[in-house]
Amino acid sequence: MHELSITRRINAAPEKVWDVLANRQEEWWCPKPWTIEMVAQERRPGGRSAMIMRGPDGEEIPQEGIFLAWDEGRRFVTTDAVKSDFEPSDPFMIGIWVIEADGDGTRYTARARHWTEEAMKQHADMGFEEGWSACADQLKALCEAD
Repeated sequence: MHELSITRRINAAPEKVWDVLANRQEEWWCPKPWTIEMVAQERRPGGRSAMIMRGPDGEEIPQEGIFLAWDEGRRFVTTDAVKSDFEPSDPFMIGIWVIEADGDGTRYTARARHWTEEAMKQHADMGFEEGWSACADQLKALCEAD
């Protein structure tokens, strides 16, 4: 399997982490100073998942895909290999975001699975570790606030 992943332990209850994870994505999804605009989230298998990432210098990177799974309170899975209406697209990855109880906190894991070793290496070279770690740290900070 051609997978990259990051994990964080968050000192907050799974219910709180899920709420931030699922409902406040625009606050944590991109490493700052980048931002994200959620265009569509049809939270069901086959539902549209669309967003626009925006960079500090005016960059815009649209992302279009579908949900493969939405398990409320536990995980969601997306892919860019298929667009809404099941239109094929150039596949890059399957993204998996999972939370699970961990003592009095929550274990958060984000995975990117790729079709080929070359695509996985490309993602790593694009800064997967730094970028997804920054997002995980932003999520953690939001969840542990209050």
